[in-house]
Amino acid sequence: MEKEKDYFWFYIGGVIIAVAITLMMVKGSEHDKYATAAKAIAEDSTNSSYR
Repeated sequence: MEKEKDYFWFYIGGVIIAVAITLMMVKGSEHDKYATAAKAIAEDSTNSSYR
């Protein structure tokens, strides 16, 4: 009887890579979400609730 090759670590690596790619895609899409607020704060810092 031959021993089957174990792909456990390949599966774990694939999941980690998939999660990293997903997080980078979400972070990239959220980048422009607050651009208007950041621009307003840059123009007038008293416009920010963070002092």
